[in-house]
Amino acid sequence: MDLSEGLAEWTEWDGAAFGMGRSLGIFSESKTFTQVKGVFWTDNPLGNALHEVLLQLAAAGVLERREEPDEQFRWFVR
Repeated sequence: MDLSEGLAEWTEWDGAAFGMGRSLGIFSESKTFTQVKGVFWTDNPLGNALHEVLLQLAAAGVLERREEPDEQFRWFVR
């Protein structure tokens, strides 16, 4: 999965983290979000790390981040 295509529109943080995991090869193309949602909805090292990567990419100007109505990300680099 190309992260820039997957995050072309505003995406909830957990969906963005799932896309990040797919782009890194952590989640195979055969895995659905529903199958791995526990990674994002519980306090665990993998879910926390993927969220932190999103925050760092936003801080670096690669992603845009907004907190309202919920935490969301989208690709920013042009």
